[in-house]
Amino acid sequence: QVQLVESGGGLVQPGGSLRLSCVASGSIFNIASMAWYRQAPGMERELVAAMASGGGTHYTDSMPDRCTISRDYSKNTVYLQMNSLKPEDTAVYYCNADIRTYENRRVTRNFWGQGTQVTVSS
Repeated sequence: QVQLVESGGGLVQPGGSLRLSCVASGSIFNIASMAWYRQAPGMERELVAAMASGGGTHYTDSMPDRCTISRDYSKNTVYLQMNSLKPEDTAVYYCNADIRTYENRRVTRNFWGQGTQVTVSS
C-alpha cells in the first residue's frame, strides 16, 4: 500500500512563511505527479499547486506568487513553500499524488494524505 504523510503545518502570524512537506512511501513504482490542495472550513477543497514528473509546475490563483512547489525525486517528497501568508490561507493542506505501484504497474492510482493544518493568525 501507499501512504502520503504531510508535515510542516502550524500556527503562523500574517506575513510569515511555512514549508510543508509530503513524503510518499510504500510499494511505489512510479510517481507521475504530486500536488497540494487545501480546504478551508465550509469551503470545497481546491488545488494550490501541482508538479509533474518531468518538473513542470502549475499554480492556481489560490496563492498567486506566494508559493513554490518543489520535489525531491530521490525521497519521493514534495514541498510547498508558502510566503507572505494571510489569514485567508488558513486551511487544511492536503498532499495528492498519482502513483503506480509495483503490484500494478499499468494502473495509475490517486492517493491523498491525511492533511496538515495551517493557521494564519496574530
